[in-house]
Amino acid sequence: MIAKSSMTFKLTFVFAFIVALGAVAFGQTRTIAITIDDLPVVSTRTDLSNRQAITKKLLKHIRKARVPVVGFVNESKLYANGERSEAQVDLLRMWLDAGIELGNHTYSHVSLHSVPVEEYKANIIKGETITKELLAEKGLKLRFFRHPYLMTGLTLDVKADIAKFLSGRSYTVAPITFDNADYIFSRAYDNAFDSGDKALMKRVAAAYVPYMESKLDYWERQSMRLFGREVSQTMLIHANFINSDYLADLIKMLHRRGYKVVDLETALKDEAYNLPDTYTGRAGISWIHRWAMAKGRDSVLPNEPEVPEFVMKASGFDSE
Repeated sequence: MIAKSSMTFKLTFVFAFIVALGAVAFGQTRTIAITIDDLPVVSTRTDLSNRQAITKKLLKHIRKARVPVVGFVNESKLYANGERSEAQVDLLRMWLDAGIELGNHTYSHVSLHSVPVEEYKANIIKGETITKELLAEKGLKLRFFRHPYLMTGLTLDVKADIAKFLSGRSYTVAPITFDNADYIFSRAYDNAFDSGDKALMKRVAAAYVPYMESKLDYWERQSMRLFGREVSQTMLIHANFINSDYLADLIKMLHRRGYKVVDLETALKDEAYNLPDTYTGRAGISWIHRWAMAKGRDSVLPNEPEVPEFVMKASGFDSE
């Protein structure tokens, strides 16, 4: 992949600042919901102390920014040697104690494209057990579901079957518009830490928020091309190491671009989310691209920003 030049980034930021000023001048407010996947933690280091540290730092950023968040849980991470681990469950309690809602991300982060439909449904049910229990302790119910890898079915029949199943269990599917590759940056950041390469960690970190801003700018422009307006965005990031260090900077970037962070339920009231999802491709992609492809490939904005080449190399994903 080819990295964007620093000049392109600078021009993007200048354009974004002008657009944000214009939005404020005309009394417009951009809105975005923040969703965080793979709770309690996704990292190359699976020891409890690392998970506790990442969780505490993520929650510190969220509390300080006073923004609503929904976290999506993989309950397989709450077990050790087949037994429920209260120390891992306590990590989820920390999220709930911070006032953050939890959703279901399946038990083991299984892809709908890789298993039979009935097995996928069973994995969803298995992923409810502890999360439902913890929500009930707070007088709350499990409301949201996020498809792992954003893979929602290779045929319309499968999509309809899963949609009916989820509806029958009172789930609302949590779509995302602001798609990005934070997980690649996180793996690169983890790998650099694990190898003791502090210089690479700093380089990856320095590229992270600018990359995320360039992606958001792309989704804003794609929304304008498709709807003639900016939809209420839904952002997917992960409960990972790099976000534990830089979530505050991400939120500051959103505010600088004129965004108000809203809860997921509010974001989904945007009429765009009433459009059907008829996408049956293999890749997990943004709902904006799903809606655009339904209108024809000419509706898809070209030149979506890519992960810088050095980050891809550091992550190891390009060789997997």
